[in-house]
Amino acid sequence: MLRVLIVGAGLTGSLCACLLRRALQNRVHIEVWDKSRGTGGRMSTSRFRDDCFNADIGAQYITATQDYRRRHHSLYEELLSAGVLVPMSCSVLGLRHKEPTEDFVSPQGTGQIVKHFLHSSEAELHLKRHVTSVQRTGASWEVEFSEGQRESFDAVVLTIPVPQILQLKNFSQLLSPEQLGALSQVQYSSRFALALFFDRDSDLNLDFGFKYVTDSKLIRYVSVEQKKRGSGAGLGPVLVVHSSVDFGSEFLESDLAQVQSLMMDELRRLHPDLPEPINIKTHKWRYSQVLTSLPGCPGHMTAADDPLLLLGGDAFTHSNFDGCAESALSMLRTLTQSLHWECSEH
Repeated sequence: MLRVLIVGAGLTGSLCACLLRRALQNRVHIEVWDKSRGTGGRMSTSRFRDDCFNADIGAQYITATQDYRRRHHSLYEELLSAGVLVPMSCSVLGLRHKEPTEDFVSPQGTGQIVKHFLHSSEAELHLKRHVTSVQRTGASWEVEFSEGQRESFDAVVLTIPVPQILQLKNFSQLLSPEQLGALSQVQYSSRFALALFFDRDSDLNLDFGFKYVTDSKLIRYVSVEQKKRGSGAGLGPVLVVHSSVDFGSEFLESDLAQVQSLMMDELRRLHPDLPEPINIKTHKWRYSQVLTSLPGCPGHMTAADDPLLLLGGDAFTHSNFDGCAESALSMLRTLTQSLHWECSEH
């Protein structure tokens, strides 16, 4: 049986695993590795105490243009019919779309979208597994992780941020100068996220569900989680605050305690009637959103044909649900074409 490794348990990786399973069924063994303690990547949902206190610390909601709603119709219908996505009932303040769009939220948190696809993929999931190198050994790839441990695969898919790909030991030697030059052009924004958890009886004194902030250089948006996701979500009072890109860049290497203090001071200036939270989580998104995609937005890059090594993710398209879906679908076409041939050879 062919062995395929997907590195990165975010949206692109989980969807790629799911689509590959559906295409090749039991003819392929799929593993998904991630260096984090949990799945989701930038679609992570952070919890405090229990499931009633959780916060989307990365992606907040999904916006679909009419074109992508048609192109990815089956994916949207699958998530909607499973209850993983629902139409967003609250209005988004402070943002104007240039074209007609639909907004969706995940009642259990955006991390549930990734979990849905991972479950459907029946992939073998390994967390806290940090890949350090990918090296060709004959007709397979030898992938090193953690403290020198190695496993072999017939095909490898890397969906982690491009700078992390380029940090893999000797990885640049696998690429042509043109590929290396294209990857070096990719740029990301950085942000900080605060998740504020309040006592269940607290009144946040906020009349919105989601708001883009226009009168602050420090805070970009504020989300009232139970209002954003709808009354049926059963959540306790939770607030999510994301910093601006400029603030994220300026304080990227600062102590998280300092960042939290600055953001809390600004939040209190904007909303002085907020009660005191019982817990605050601060998260740094070093690679938040893609500012400059790979030239041409090809969906993925084939670093090697035999054995197959693919690079994918939103850096090869654009930073949203549909961008990740486009990358996963792009890689699926290459994977199935290559692995179908290998399956017939076996």
